[in-house]
Amino acid sequence: MSYRMFDYLVPNVNFFGPNAISVVGERCQLLGGKKALLVTDKGLRAIKDGAVDKTLHYLREAGIEVAIFDGVEPNPKDTNVRDGLAVFRREQCDIIVTVGGGSPHDCGKGIGIAATHEGDLYQYAGIETLTNPLPPIVAVNTTAGTASEVTRHCVLTNTETRVKFVIVSWRNLPSVSINDPLLMIGKPAALTAATGMDALTHAVEAYISKDANPVTDAAAMQAIRLIARNLRQAVALGSNLQARENMAYASLLAGMAFNNANLGYVHAMAHQLGGLYDMPHGVANAVLLPHVAPLQPDRQPGEIRRYR
Repeated sequence: MSYRMFDYLVPNVNFFGPNAISVVGERCQLLGGKKALLVTDKGLRAIKDGAVDKTLHYLREAGIEVAIFDGVEPNPKDTNVRDGLAVFRREQCDIIVTVGGGSPHDCGKGIGIAATHEGDLYQYAGIETLTNPLPPIVAVNTTAGTASEVTRHCVLTNTETRVKFVIVSWRNLPSVSINDPLLMIGKPAALTAATGMDALTHAVEAYISKDANPVTDAAAMQAIRLIARNLRQAVALGSNLQARENMAYASLLAGMAFNNANLGYVHAMAHQLGGLYDMPHGVANAVLLPHVAPLQPDRQPGEIRRYR
Protein backbone atom coordinates (compact mmCIF):
# COMPACT_ATOMS: atom_id res chain seq x y z
CA MET A 1 0.00 0.00 0.00
CA SER A 2 1.33 3.47 -0.84
CA TYR A 3 0.70 6.56 1.27
CA ARG A 4 0.79 10.25 0.44
CA MET A 5 3.45 12.27 2.26
CA PHE A 6 2.40 13.42 5.72
CA ASP A 7 3.98 15.05 8.74
CA TYR A 8 3.31 14.33 12.41
CA LEU A 9 3.69 17.07 15.00
CA VAL A 10 3.91 16.45 18.75
CA PRO A 11 5.78 18.24 21.57
CA ASN A 12 9.49 17.55 21.77
CA VAL A 13 9.20 15.63 25.05
CA ASN A 14 6.14 14.00 26.65
CA PHE A 15 6.02 12.52 30.16
CA PHE A 16 3.16 10.23 31.14
CA GLY A 17 2.31 8.29 34.28
CA PRO A 18 1.95 8.54 38.05
CA ASN A 19 4.35 11.10 39.57
CA ALA A 20 5.32 12.49 36.16
CA ILE A 21 4.96 15.94 37.74
CA SER A 22 8.31 15.36 39.47
CA VAL A 23 10.21 16.20 36.25
CA VAL A 24 8.80 19.71 35.81
CA GLY A 25 11.66 21.51 37.55
CA GLU A 26 14.51 19.71 35.84
CA ARG A 27 12.84 20.14 32.45
CA CYS A 28 12.56 23.89 32.96
CA GLN A 29 16.26 23.89 33.85
CA LEU A 30 17.13 22.02 30.66
CA LEU A 31 15.17 24.58 28.66
CA GLY A 32 17.26 27.36 30.19
CA GLY A 33 14.47 28.74 32.35
CA LYS A 34 15.39 31.00 35.26
CA LYS A 35 12.00 32.48 36.14
CA ALA A 36 8.70 30.85 35.22
CA LEU A 37 5.28 32.35 34.79
CA LEU A 38 2.91 29.74 36.21
CA VAL A 39 -0.44 30.08 34.42
CA THR A 40 -3.49 28.55 36.11
CA ASP A 41 -6.92 29.39 37.50
CA LYS A 42 -8.03 30.39 40.97
CA GLY A 43 -9.83 27.11 41.61
CA LEU A 44 -6.75 24.98 41.01
CA ARG A 45 -4.54 27.35 42.97
CA ALA A 46 -6.83 27.10 45.99
CA ILE A 47 -6.48 23.30 46.28
CA LYS A 48 -4.05 22.50 49.10
CA ASP A 49 -1.32 20.09 47.98
CA GLY A 50 -2.90 19.97 44.53
CA ALA A 51 -1.36 20.31 41.09
CA VAL A 52 -0.30 23.93 41.56
CA ASP A 53 1.36 23.31 44.93
CA LYS A 54 3.17 20.25 43.57
CA THR A 55 4.37 22.17 40.52
CA LEU A 56 5.62 25.02 42.71
CA HIS A 57 7.48 22.53 44.93
CA TYR A 58 9.39 20.94 42.06
CA LEU A 59 10.12 24.25 40.34
CA ARG A 60 11.55 25.77 43.50
CA GLU A 61 13.45 22.58 44.30
CA ALA A 62 15.18 23.01 40.92
CA GLY A 63 16.01 26.64 41.68
CA ILE A 64 13.43 28.12 39.31
CA GLU A 65 11.87 31.39 40.47
CA VAL A 66 8.11 31.60 39.95
CA ALA A 67 5.55 34.32 39.31
CA ILE A 68 1.92 33.21 39.33
CA PHE A 69 -0.94 34.31 37.10
CA ASP A 70 -4.19 32.68 38.22
CA GLY A 71 -6.65 34.80 36.25
CA VAL A 72 -7.55 32.21 33.61
CA GLU A 73 -11.29 31.78 32.97
CA PRO A 74 -13.08 28.88 31.27
CA ASN A 75 -13.09 29.46 27.51
CA PRO A 76 -10.08 31.78 28.02
CA LYS A 77 -10.49 35.35 26.86
CA ASP A 78 -8.16 37.72 25.08
CA THR A 79 -8.36 39.85 28.23
CA ASN A 80 -6.95 36.95 30.27
CA VAL A 81 -4.00 36.85 27.90
CA ARG A 82 -3.41 40.59 28.25
CA ASP A 83 -3.49 40.35 32.05
CA GLY A 84 -1.11 37.39 32.03
CA LEU A 85 1.25 39.14 29.61
CA ALA A 86 1.50 42.08 32.01
CA VAL A 87 2.71 39.72 34.76
CA PHE A 88 5.10 37.94 32.37
CA ARG A 89 6.74 41.23 31.41
CA ARG A 90 6.68 42.85 34.84
CA GLU A 91 8.30 39.81 36.46
CA GLN A 92 10.77 39.36 33.57
CA CYS A 93 9.90 35.70 33.10
CA ASP A 94 11.65 33.60 30.46
CA ILE A 95 9.57 30.41 30.50
CA ILE A 96 5.85 29.60 30.82
CA VAL A 97 4.48 26.71 32.90
CA THR A 98 0.79 26.02 32.42
CA VAL A 99 -1.10 23.99 35.04
CA GLY A 100 -4.64 22.77 34.41
CA GLY A 101 -6.75 21.79 31.45
CA GLY A 102 -7.28 23.43 28.10
CA SER A 103 -8.01 26.90 29.46
CA PRO A 104 -4.65 27.48 31.22
CA HIS A 105 -2.76 25.80 28.37
CA ASP A 106 -4.42 27.96 25.70
CA CYS A 107 -4.02 31.09 27.79
CA GLY A 108 -0.34 30.29 28.29
CA LYS A 109 0.13 29.83 24.56
CA GLY A 110 -1.65 33.14 24.01
CA ILE A 111 0.69 34.86 26.45
CA GLY A 112 3.65 33.39 24.57
CA ILE A 113 2.26 34.67 21.28
CA ALA A 114 1.53 38.14 22.66
CA ALA A 115 5.02 38.34 24.17
CA THR A 116 6.68 37.74 20.80
CA HIS A 117 4.27 39.21 18.22
CA GLU A 118 2.98 42.73 17.70
CA GLY A 119 -0.65 43.72 17.34
CA ASP A 120 -3.96 42.16 18.30
CA LEU A 121 -4.08 38.41 18.86
CA TYR A 122 -7.11 38.12 16.59
CA GLN A 123 -5.03 39.07 13.56
CA TYR A 124 -3.12 35.79 13.95
CA ALA A 125 -6.23 33.61 13.70
CA GLY A 126 -5.67 30.93 11.08
CA ILE A 127 -2.98 28.46 10.16
CA GLU A 128 0.77 29.11 10.44
CA THR A 129 0.48 32.87 10.87
CA LEU A 130 3.15 33.10 13.58
CA THR A 131 6.62 34.25 12.54
CA ASN A 132 8.61 34.35 15.77
CA PRO A 133 9.55 31.64 18.29
CA LEU A 134 7.60 31.64 21.55
CA PRO A 135 9.12 31.34 25.03
CA PRO A 136 9.43 27.69 26.08
CA ILE A 137 6.16 26.28 27.39
CA VAL A 138 5.93 23.37 29.82
CA ALA A 139 2.34 22.11 30.05
CA VAL A 140 1.29 20.26 33.21
CA ASN A 141 -2.07 18.68 32.42
CA THR A 142 -4.78 17.95 35.00
CA THR A 143 -7.78 16.89 32.88
CA ALA A 144 -8.38 14.10 30.36
CA GLY A 145 -9.97 15.82 27.42
CA THR A 146 -8.71 18.96 25.74
CA ALA A 147 -5.19 17.69 24.98
CA SER A 148 -4.01 21.27 24.50
CA GLU A 149 -0.78 20.22 26.21
CA VAL A 150 0.20 18.28 23.06
CA THR A 151 -1.31 20.39 20.26
CA ARG A 152 -0.44 23.34 18.06
CA HIS A 153 -3.85 24.94 18.65
CA CYS A 154 -4.47 28.05 20.74
CA VAL A 155 -8.20 28.71 21.20
CA LEU A 156 -9.25 32.07 22.63
CA THR A 157 -12.41 34.18 22.83
CA ASN A 158 -12.59 37.71 21.42
CA THR A 159 -14.46 39.52 24.19
CA GLU A 160 -15.69 42.29 21.91
CA THR A 161 -17.30 40.03 19.31
CA ARG A 162 -17.83 36.96 21.57
CA VAL A 163 -16.32 34.84 18.82
CA LYS A 164 -13.85 32.05 19.50
CA PHE A 165 -10.82 32.07 17.24
CA VAL A 166 -8.02 29.57 16.75
CA ILE A 167 -4.34 30.22 16.13
CA VAL A 168 -2.82 27.07 14.65
CA SER A 169 0.97 26.88 14.42
CA TRP A 170 3.76 24.46 15.14
CA ARG A 171 5.27 27.29 17.18
CA ASN A 172 2.46 26.81 19.73
CA LEU A 173 3.58 23.28 20.57
CA PRO A 174 4.73 23.08 24.19
CA SER A 175 8.36 22.09 24.60
CA VAL A 176 7.31 19.56 27.24
CA SER A 177 3.97 17.98 28.13
CA ILE A 178 3.32 16.26 31.46
CA ASN A 179 0.33 13.98 32.05
CA ASP A 180 0.19 12.67 35.61
CA PRO A 181 -3.02 10.72 36.33
CA LEU A 182 -2.56 11.29 40.06
CA LEU A 183 -3.32 14.98 39.43
CA MET A 184 -6.67 13.97 37.93
CA ILE A 185 -7.92 11.97 40.92
CA GLY A 186 -10.95 13.56 42.56
CA LYS A 187 -11.99 15.77 39.66
CA PRO A 188 -15.79 16.36 39.74
CA ALA A 189 -17.93 13.89 37.81
CA ALA A 190 -19.44 16.59 35.58
CA LEU A 191 -15.99 17.86 34.59
CA THR A 192 -14.75 14.31 33.98
CA ALA A 193 -17.73 13.58 31.73
CA ALA A 194 -17.41 16.82 29.76
CA THR A 195 -13.67 16.54 29.17
CA GLY A 196 -14.03 12.86 28.32
CA MET A 197 -16.57 13.70 25.63
CA ASP A 198 -14.19 16.33 24.29
CA ALA A 199 -11.54 13.61 23.94
CA LEU A 200 -14.01 11.30 22.20
CA THR A 201 -14.95 14.06 19.76
CA HIS A 202 -11.27 14.68 19.02
CA ALA A 203 -10.77 11.00 18.22
CA VAL A 204 -13.87 10.59 16.06
CA GLU A 205 -13.32 13.79 14.08
CA ALA A 206 -9.65 12.95 13.55
CA TYR A 207 -10.55 9.46 12.33
CA ILE A 208 -13.12 10.65 9.76
CA SER A 209 -10.98 13.59 8.64
CA LYS A 210 -9.76 13.68 5.05
CA ASP A 211 -6.38 14.73 6.47
CA ALA A 212 -6.05 11.48 8.44
CA ASN A 213 -3.04 9.23 7.93
CA PRO A 214 -2.07 5.77 9.22
CA VAL A 215 -0.47 7.17 12.38
CA THR A 216 -3.44 9.37 13.31
CA ASP A 217 -5.81 6.49 12.55
CA ALA A 218 -4.00 4.21 14.99
CA ALA A 219 -4.02 6.86 17.73
CA ALA A 220 -7.67 7.83 17.17
CA MET A 221 -8.99 4.27 17.12
CA GLN A 222 -7.15 3.29 20.30
CA ALA A 223 -8.41 6.46 21.99
CA ILE A 224 -12.00 5.55 21.08
CA ARG A 225 -11.55 2.06 22.51
CA LEU A 226 -10.09 3.36 25.77
CA ILE A 227 -12.79 5.99 26.22
CA ALA A 228 -15.56 3.46 25.58
CA ARG A 229 -14.12 1.19 28.28
CA ASN A 230 -13.13 3.76 30.90
CA LEU A 231 -15.10 7.01 30.80
CA ARG A 232 -18.12 5.68 32.69
CA GLN A 233 -15.89 4.25 35.42
CA ALA A 234 -13.94 7.51 35.77
CA VAL A 235 -17.20 9.46 36.10
CA ALA A 236 -18.77 7.01 38.56
CA LEU A 237 -15.69 6.69 40.79
CA GLY A 238 -13.26 9.56 40.47
CA SER A 239 -10.66 7.80 42.63
CA ASN A 240 -10.35 4.87 40.21
CA LEU A 241 -6.70 5.29 39.23
CA GLN A 242 -6.81 2.71 36.44
CA ALA A 243 -9.75 4.45 34.77
CA ARG A 244 -8.09 7.85 35.25
CA GLU A 245 -4.84 6.60 33.76
CA ASN A 246 -6.59 5.06 30.76
CA MET A 247 -8.60 8.23 30.16
CA ALA A 248 -5.44 10.33 30.38
CA TYR A 249 -3.80 8.06 27.82
CA ALA A 250 -6.88 8.21 25.58
CA SER A 251 -6.89 12.00 25.73
CA LEU A 252 -3.18 12.09 24.86
CA LEU A 253 -3.71 9.79 21.85
CA ALA A 254 -6.75 11.72 20.65
CA GLY A 255 -4.81 14.98 20.94
CA MET A 256 -1.92 13.63 18.91
CA ALA A 257 -4.42 12.40 16.32
CA PHE A 258 -6.33 15.64 15.80
CA ASN A 259 -3.18 17.74 16.08
CA ASN A 260 -2.24 16.23 12.72
CA ALA A 261 -5.54 15.13 11.14
CA ASN A 262 -7.47 18.26 12.19
CA LEU A 263 -11.09 18.49 13.33
CA GLY A 264 -14.46 19.08 11.70
CA TYR A 265 -17.95 20.51 11.90
CA VAL A 266 -18.57 19.50 15.52
CA HIS A 267 -15.70 21.57 16.87
CA ALA A 268 -16.41 24.44 14.49
CA MET A 269 -19.89 24.74 15.98
CA ALA A 270 -18.90 23.95 19.57
CA HIS A 271 -16.34 26.76 19.62
CA GLN A 272 -18.97 29.32 18.73
CA LEU A 273 -21.39 28.03 21.36
CA GLY A 274 -18.58 28.56 23.84
CA GLY A 275 -17.86 32.04 22.56
CA LEU A 276 -21.49 33.19 22.51
CA TYR A 277 -22.86 31.46 25.61
CA ASP A 278 -19.73 30.45 27.55
CA MET A 279 -20.94 26.84 27.32
CA PRO A 280 -18.38 24.31 28.58
CA HIS A 281 -16.55 23.04 25.52
CA GLY A 282 -16.94 19.35 26.28
CA VAL A 283 -20.67 19.74 26.88
CA ALA A 284 -21.10 21.49 23.53
CA ASN A 285 -19.23 18.67 21.81
CA ALA A 286 -21.30 16.01 23.57
CA VAL A 287 -24.55 17.63 22.44
CA LEU A 288 -23.43 18.13 18.85
CA LEU A 289 -21.41 14.97 18.13
CA PRO A 290 -24.22 12.47 17.34
CA HIS A 291 -26.10 14.99 15.21
CA VAL A 292 -23.32 16.80 13.37
CA ALA A 293 -20.59 14.19 12.82
CA PRO A 294 -22.76 12.19 10.35
CA LEU A 295 -22.88 15.31 8.17
CA GLN A 296 -19.09 15.37 7.86
CA PRO A 297 -17.99 14.33 4.35
CA ASP A 298 -16.70 10.78 4.76
CA ARG A 299 -13.05 10.15 4.09
CA GLN A 300 -14.24 6.80 2.77
CA PRO A 301 -17.87 5.78 2.28
CA GLY A 302 -19.27 4.38 5.50
CA GLU A 303 -16.32 5.23 7.78
CA ILE A 304 -18.41 7.17 10.28
CA ARG A 305 -21.02 4.43 10.60
CA ARG A 306 -18.51 2.32 12.51
CA TYR A 307 -18.86 4.64 15.50
CA ARG A 308 -22.58 5.52 15.49
